Amino acid sequence: MRGMGVVTELRLAAEVPRWAGRFYLRHWAVIVGLSLVASVQRLVAVNWGLPGALGFASEVVVLAARVLLVVVIWRLATRGERVSWANARSFATRHWPSLLWQGALLSVAFLVFDVGAEQVVGGLLPESARQTYLAVLLFVKNPTVIAFTFVWWVGLVRQAAVSRPVPVG
Repeated sequence: MRGMGVVTELRLAAEVPRWAGRFYLRHWAVIVGLSLVASVQRLVAVNWGLPGALGFASEVVVLAARVLLVVVIWRLATRGERVSWANARSFATRHWPSLLWQGALLSVAFLVFDVGAEQVVGGLLPESARQTYLAVLLFVKNPTVIAFTFVWWVGLVRQAAVSRPVPVG
């Protein structure tokens, strides 16, 4: 690590979710707007179902909306930045502990919002309420948790690939 301590690498890792929070708030309208495509589809599909070809077509639309969301996030996040994959490789070599911390932080978020909210809480509900709970949860998660995760991942790549020095310590 060449003089980089655990705390410094943790701080470096924490820069990304902080940046992601600011970015999400600054661009919430486009992020939520594109995410609502998946929200509405999940609400309808889970609550009432979508038959055969319509269900498949709706999944294709959701996939397209999510790809578009990631592209829009990437374009907004890297506007005016010089992105270099050589920088990303160098960052990964120098700051691999920071990347491990980010993986741990994302894993905790997954455990709380996927395992905890969907499976644990959903499992505690009576059978008659589970479908509605899941439909509403997915409606809410798409423009919040899922969209924020996309922003975080773009932020992680952005942190590693921009061609300016990363502030440390």
